[in-house]
Amino acid sequence: MIYPTCITTFKSLSSRALVLRTSLNFQAKLSSRCSPRRIRMETNLSCSTEGNNKEARGALVVLEGLDRSGKSSQCSRLVSYLEGQGLSAELWRFPDRTTNVGQMISAYLTNASQLDDHTIHLLFSANRWEKRSLMEEKLKSGTTLIVDRYSYSGVAFSSAKGLDIEWCKAPEIGLLAPDLVAYLDISPDKAAERGGYGDERYEKLEFQKKVAEHYKVLHDASWKIVDASQPIEDVEKQLQEIVLATVTECQKGKSLASLWST
Repeated sequence: MIYPTCITTFKSLSSRALVLRTSLNFQAKLSSRCSPRRIRMETNLSCSTEGNNKEARGALVVLEGLDRSGKSSQCSRLVSYLEGQGLSAELWRFPDRTTNVGQMISAYLTNASQLDDHTIHLLFSANRWEKRSLMEEKLKSGTTLIVDRYSYSGVAFSSAKGLDIEWCKAPEIGLLAPDLVAYLDISPDKAAERGGYGDERYEKLEFQKKVAEHYKVLHDASWKIVDASQPIEDVEKQLQEIVLATVTECQKGKSLASLWST
């Protein structure tokens, strides 16, 4: 009898074909799932999602203090130090005297013009606002900004002239909050002994004493106090340590915040 044998053989071949087809389909699906292209796409998507949650950025570092406390010198040294560490860094100063608003401020500070105290305060604030968008762009691109004076100077100096401190803070609300404020602490008398003192409008000893008192009201968690009466090299080393720690924190994805927002 030949028929049962043929039937048995046919069934055996069909069963093997089914097993082979199932195996091939599984391998095709596995290959598709494990292809380098798919793995790369999924990895990139995962990294992109995580990156949106924690995006590395530059740090906003502000140096504050009385006139002749050494801010400008230390700002320049900090930028050079960070660049030497392979980091992107820029030096900014307020007021920025290169803008139209800044030129009006410069004329006032050098006693070339006279303005009402409220008016000059608002001009100082406007000078910071006109740089806000660029500041945020720089920080998000990974550049650390070392800023010589910021909103704290504006509020301390204007309130020292008798303006209400809350009124002085109001136009600053919404500007970017610094990641670090390094306050170079020096007595007004010591600062007055340094070269060039008295060249500008606010460099008067009694007025600087009032400014020092109003600065104290503005201290918050972002502030670090540095003794500016130390040798310049010691101040420099201390600033390098605290600034580098702040830059590292921002590279890990610290979020930007707004100044004096509730």
